[in-house]
Amino acid sequence: MGDFWVFGYGSLIWRPGFPHLETRRARLFGYRRSLCVYSFVHRGTRERPGLVLGLDRGGSCVGVAFKVDGAAREEVIGYLREREQVTSVYLEKTLTARLETGETVEAVAYVADRAHEQYAGALSETEAATVVQGAVGQSGRNEEYLASTVEHLHKLGIRDHWLEGVAKQVAHL
Repeated sequence: MGDFWVFGYGSLIWRPGFPHLETRRARLFGYRRSLCVYSFVHRGTRERPGLVLGLDRGGSCVGVAFKVDGAAREEVIGYLREREQVTSVYLEKTLTARLETGETVEAVAYVADRAHEQYAGALSETEAATVVQGAVGQSGRNEEYLASTVEHLHKLGIRDHWLEGVAKQVAHL
């Protein structure tokens, strides 16, 4: 099989963890970046969940598309499944993304499963900040995850006003 693309919208942007040939800014239509997944492993626990990003239905999402060598497909998809599917809260989908060049590509993306117990739904900035504040999981503090994501989005010139609002509230708690 040929080369393929992976769409990153959260921590994959700043810590992809897999080899790739190139990185392009891209937009995915029909889904938005949302802090809509309770984290029981990476950024929280079942007893004290954190919140992590998911792609949720509606709107669009600007993120990063990684082009991956087709020869590494099994290795990269295996890595992504191990990382993203720890509790099966995401649905692995192949979706159409538009690169900054205007070209469209099919990209592997991880979409929040609305039927899963970890789906948090639409939270207010205050509700999200309250969940994030103080949560810790195997990958570290939830506040660090949120701050790093906002910082890296800024570096790419990507604005996510809602996520920025949550980060401001977390900083003031």
